Amino acid sequence: MTIYNYIALRNGSEIVNGKIDADDVKAAREAIRNLGLTPTKVFEDSSKVSAPKVRLSPLSLQELIDFTGTFRTLISTGVPIIEGLVFLEKDAVSSRIRLLAREIRKQVIAGATFADTVAKYQEIFGSIYVGLTKAGEDSGEMEKTLERLSDLLKKQAAIKGRVIGTLIYPCFVIVLAIIVVTVMLMFVFPAFKEMFDQSGAQLPIFTQICIDLGEFLKKYWALTLISPFIIGGLIYTAFKNPTSRKILDEFFLRVPLVGEMLKYANFSNFITVMFVAYEAGIPIVDCLHLGNLTIDNRTIKTKITNAINKVQQGTHLSTALRSENIIPSMVLFMIATGEQTGKLGELLNQAVIFLDKKLDDIIDALTKMIEPLMLIVIGSIVMFLALALYLPLFQSYQLS
Repeated sequence: MTIYNYIALRNGSEIVNGKIDADDVKAAREAIRNLGLTPTKVFEDSSKVSAPKVRLSPLSLQELIDFTGTFRTLISTGVPIIEGLVFLEKDAVSSRIRLLAREIRKQVIAGATFADTVAKYQEIFGSIYVGLTKAGEDSGEMEKTLERLSDLLKKQAAIKGRVIGTLIYPCFVIVLAIIVVTVMLMFVFPAFKEMFDQSGAQLPIFTQICIDLGEFLKKYWALTLISPFIIGGLIYTAFKNPTSRKILDEFFLRVPLVGEMLKYANFSNFITVMFVAYEAGIPIVDCLHLGNLTIDNRTIKTKITNAINKVQQGTHLSTALRSENIIPSMVLFMIATGEQTGKLGELLNQAVIFLDKKLDDIIDALTKMIEPLMLIVIGSIVMFLALALYLPLFQSYQLS
């Protein structure tokens, strides 16, 4: 979806400016009418600048952190922007950072501003980076904005690392268990099949299942080899398809602890971006749009989009968010207090601290729960295979 700026009339006379997400201009106009407004002008966000002729490779999150952190350090010591870019062009560790710094330097020398040049590489920096850089340049606080961006990127990397780190162990155990079970079925059970047949006794159901599966895997070994790729492709397609992705996102939110982890990880990024954008002097509706860009879960994203539409209609931020029944009550209380006291920025910062603490607690609880759960899973698999392998032997001993 694309962000569109619009100018509209409320009640036929009051002029309203805002932004809205839509697939095209026609859909944007329809969405504006649904807000009870009459659109007079709708146009694509000015930050959506056409891509430059020179195509650069995307930066990893760590490379973007290195670029921003180094550039901020240089600017804070009084180094001019062009000289800072020259340093990055010559001495950055990553070749992709060096190429990016060279292209930005060329355009700045040609007369473009740093923020406008960054906007041309939106596929590399992202809408949040572009929006905050523009606000920082307009307000004359580029150094402070770069510091906020550096902290924001590090925060996102830390959250991503914690979530991935929590999921690595169970994924590794599951993959290892699948490999071991496959080897047992294809090579170990067939080796005992002749001995089982000679015993003349009826095989236990566990053993028969394992032998049948082993024969199937050996007969269709090609399917066994490509099945991981097929499964991976199906999973990838399911997450890319909007309909199935919506169902999956709704399902994961309902899984105990996992759903809580996803919620707080998304909310932490959302409120952090809102805080950074608000402190940079960006209007609250634009802060909400920028924060919504960080949300990965479609269910949460839809509810936040609904809240943004209500804020554009004149509803208070806390009231709009509360009506969607998705934001934690403590965060809503902090936002409402900030609106009433005029200290929204300070309360947003406190909300970020609260969300980070809750996320840490949930990840710790999930980590502690995963270990015994994996032991139960592995123990169950081992017990199943052991029963399937040794029950026929015990039966043959009893018959003899």
